Amino acid sequence: MNISKCIDYIKKYKGNAKDASLLLAQDGDLSVYYSPFDYINKEAKIVIVGITPGEQQSKNAFEAAQAALQAGKTNAEILQLAKETGSFSGPMRKNLVDMLNYFQLNKVLHIENCESLFGANKNLVHYTSCLRYPVLFRGKNYNGTPKAIRNKLLQEQLKNYFTEELALLSGAIIIPLGSKVTENILYLVSLGLVKEDNILIGFQHPSGANNERINYLIGKKAKKYCSVKTNTDMIDKDRIKLQLKIQKLM
Repeated sequence: MNISKCIDYIKKYKGNAKDASLLLAQDGDLSVYYSPFDYINKEAKIVIVGITPGEQQSKNAFEAAQAALQAGKTNAEILQLAKETGSFSGPMRKNLVDMLNYFQLNKVLHIENCESLFGANKNLVHYTSCLRYPVLFRGKNYNGTPKAIRNKLLQEQLKNYFTEELALLSGAIIIPLGSKVTENILYLVSLGLVKEDNILIGFQHPSGANNERINYLIGKKAKKYCSVKTNTDMIDKDRIKLQLKIQKLM
């Protein structure tokens, strides 16, 4: 989407991320709304990929964009500030940083702590979603159902926006967060649109709903204390694969 059109959408925002004036596309129970997540950090060494921005992240991005607009920032600066503010904002950030540090991505990136990827070292990272703009299912945050790879509207979102981003980030380490994001990325790999070489598969999605899985993955919770909902055997395999692949990056 061209930058002037993005700014027009930002000006339309009146506190409701689901306002009809922001609607980009709709197909049955699925709706796609504009939110200012367009900025691409082409210098990034690492790409963190979620499934789609949630309503809270969208609200945070819009508010940052409008504040930057009122402060007289350039259009490019407005979109950058919006993306950096809204991406993985809220409680998810702690879980994400804990996973990145556990697998020593800080050493791969030659930084002390991955928390600085949201601050002093933000130039090293590109935060994104395989579905760039917020997708809602029956008016609520989309969680991967129905599957994007089996839905025409969501396939178009994947191909039109996400592949564009990754093409500008060739050589960067790609970290899909959760199995549903991984499935979408591997679908694009199967189409020849994305290369698999630098994809680190096995990270959990950083939402609070995954706290137990995350804590087991990074050794904060023992297997005997995990509920039956946590597939510890699968997580064990993911941990080993990640450690081996990341070791080669050091």
